[in-house]
Amino acid sequence: MDEQQPVSLTKSAPAPAPVSARPSVSAPASVMAQPSASAPAPASAPVSAPASAAAPASASAPVARAELRASDADRDRIADVLREALAEGRLQPEEHAERIDAVYRAKTLGELEPLVRDLPAAPVRGAAPAGAHAAEADWPRAAPESENLMAIFGGSVRKGRWRVRRRTNALAVFGGVEIDLTEAVFEQQEIAIHVVAAFGGVDIKVPENVSLRSSGSGVFGGFDVKTYEAPDPDAPIVHISGFAVFGGVEAKPKRGKRLKNLRA
Repeated sequence: MDEQQPVSLTKSAPAPAPVSARPSVSAPASVMAQPSASAPAPASAPVSAPASAAAPASASAPVARAELRASDADRDRIADVLREALAEGRLQPEEHAERIDAVYRAKTLGELEPLVRDLPAAPVRGAAPAGAHAAEADWPRAAPESENLMAIFGGSVRKGRWRVRRRTNALAVFGGVEIDLTEAVFEQQEIAIHVVAAFGGVDIKVPENVSLRSSGSGVFGGFDVKTYEAPDPDAPIVHISGFAVFGGVEAKPKRGKRLKNLRA
């Protein structure tokens, strides 16, 4: 009888399967893409501020007054001040023409204001606030009652768009005075012009539809005033008085020139 070999009581571990025999289990793509829980989170990209928040604060600030666009009413307001300055003798006709040209070429308020910076401010019709209407209506009557024109060895001219005072005094001594009312602003119905011409002359022109009266005389000179009454009873009346000594005074209507209304 063959001798039996002793049986080992210790169980041996099964031999590992060959590498090629192991099934390969691949992790899902979503799992592979997720970072490890223990790994630090990547720094987040900076969040850009909205465009409105990033804009400078000055973008929403109001535009400066000097940069505001000028309106037709603004230009007319400045033109009225310049016309008043011309009528008062503050501006020479050449200066007035230059500034008026600049007024209607101006684009902003900043270009308009320097044109009247050296002139007294005047109320402007239609441009004042509501609370100033009462004072605005009174400003023509606050003007001086009289105006003096003198020509001594020289000349003096008042013409164009100007405000006629209630009384105008004209003195011509070896010189000449010209008063043209054809484009003037009549703020009173009766206007008095007192003239003295000594070795000089005074020439007065009025619109065709204005009454013209005279009470002057000439001494070794002429006082030639073509008096007439306008058909309209409400038409302005121009009364010319005074005298001429070795000089002359002439007043007559200018053909084709008519006053549209009392406060044109």
